[in-house]
Amino acid sequence: ERERRREKTREKRTGNLLFCCRDHTDGIQALKARLPKLKVYGLDERIPGLTHKVEQGDTVTIGSLTFQVLFTPCHTRGHVCYYLPAKRETDDPVVFVGDTMFFAGCGRFFEGDAQDMYVALVKVLGQLPHRTAVFPGHEYTLTNLKFAASMEPHNTHVQQALVEARHQRQQHLPTVPSTIGREWQHNPFLRVEDAHLQQQLGVSDPIQLMALMRRRKDEF
Repeated sequence: ERERRREKTREKRTGNLLFCCRDHTDGIQALKARLPKLKVYGLDERIPGLTHKVEQGDTVTIGSLTFQVLFTPCHTRGHVCYYLPAKRETDDPVVFVGDTMFFAGCGRFFEGDAQDMYVALVKVLGQLPHRTAVFPGHEYTLTNLKFAASMEPHNTHVQQALVEARHQRQQHLPTVPSTIGREWQHNPFLRVEDAHLQQQLGVSDPIQLMALMRRRKDEF
């Protein structure tokens, strides 16, 4: 009888998973075995156990939170981000960016190219309100900022962010979230239209500059 009640309780349990891309999805099936009613959201049909396919412009409501789906293919061809607008003027919006944007960096171009990442960063994520809190999928901040400093050695925003990030990591604290406004100041991949950065690297086309910096970052 106890086992029967336990099984009924297990069947009633539910949960929600929002996936930005098909990376890091190995645990889904194990979770679904424990939570049969688990809802798995994402765009990429290669996500195992996907139950709710989303598209650009869709909304996903979980409890009192309603997320907007932003299509940002490049790292993978089915990558999306989830944007949570502010409900009140005193609140800050939030965006979960997966492997598209990192603190002072961006994801590798596994299934896309520089044009795709330019659109994802500059034309999609970069257009969100500057106070939007940015939560990436990984903590690569120190390495990214060191690379950013090599691209823009005179960028004081990069230098200050590096000092702050080192202090945070020495205290075993995370450096995230960042904000869209801060990323415009110190993220070289978002700053590909900046004249000073273009002059520094001798490339005036933002797409070509994006490709050049990604190649250099891959070897950094």
